[in-house]
Amino acid sequence: MRRLKPGQQDGERGAAGVLVAVMMLVLIGAGALAVDVGQIYSERAQLQNGADAGALGVAQACHKTGCTQAEAQAFADPLANSNTNDGDANVSEVDLSVPDQVTVRTTTKNGSSSVLAKLFASVLNAPAVSVGAHATASIEVPGSGGGFPLALSECQYDLTDAVATGILQQIRYKPGMGTCTSTSGHAIPGGFGWLNQNGGQCRATTDAEDNAAYDPGADYPNKPGENCDSVLQGWINTIQAGDEVLGVFPVYDNAGKGKGNGWFHIRGYATFQMVGWKFGGGSSGPRTYNNSPTPATACVDPCRSIIGKFKKFESIDAFEGNTGTGDDLGTVYIRLVN
Repeated sequence: MRRLKPGQQDGERGAAGVLVAVMMLVLIGAGALAVDVGQIYSERAQLQNGADAGALGVAQACHKTGCTQAEAQAFADPLANSNTNDGDANVSEVDLSVPDQVTVRTTTKNGSSSVLAKLFASVLNAPAVSVGAHATASIEVPGSGGGFPLALSECQYDLTDAVATGILQQIRYKPGMGTCTSTSGHAIPGGFGWLNQNGGQCRATTDAEDNAAYDPGADYPNKPGENCDSVLQGWINTIQAGDEVLGVFPVYDNAGKGKGNGWFHIRGYATFQMVGWKFGGGSSGPRTYNNSPTPATACVDPCRSIIGKFKKFESIDAFEGNTGTGDDLGTVYIRLVN
């Protein structure tokens, strides 16, 4: 009789299924991690943009006339939201505690939660992820600068913490404008003076908290190669195009004279909107422009003056020169430091 033998038992039957299941779990986990990490990085980049914009915007707005905590928050909220794809960022803090600095912190807002909801990793029971960013903007004054070779007297400077734009005024070179006592306690001449130039370039460079040389007998710089007429014509073209001419000028708080020379002590830098001027005889040409905008500011021969107003000015672009020294006279450079 034929004997039946039992077949060989396959001890590995079902192992492939287990392996596939494990591999699928690993792949799902890796996919979830990749998708969620990408989402988190994207969200954080948007929050960082919002924090950057909020810090710069609050620094600019609050430097003008100051602001309360509530006003700073109101400035920051729309800036943070407009820099996210879903417009749903949360400004968790606006820190004004450090002088001349603004720090804005942003977090993701999801309903009533500030925690970013994960798309896939939640199936693996991964913990919630909180996404946030922060930025700090620093308000810095120019420590040096270069430009049209004028220095303005502190006597005419009229901005304050609460005043962002001064009155329309005439600042004269001649006849003189008398004297005043500066913030440093010195009797100084009013008006403006002509600074010694850099090699006849119609420009002068100065440093805050230092002396700048000037010629007490100087008039409008018109030596060959100085090109001040071309600078003035550029100003005229800008004004006639409907734009403002904003010059950043050194402001002096002390002055002295020697034999054939003199010096101004530079306190800091202020922005002056040029509306008109009279640097020479006649009634036209680049050296005379809009020299009688109002009866109170009219300048006729032998008057030599500039006409305009001081303005606070915040720039997120660097000024020529360094930052750090000098007083805050309304002109500042705002930059991100963190």
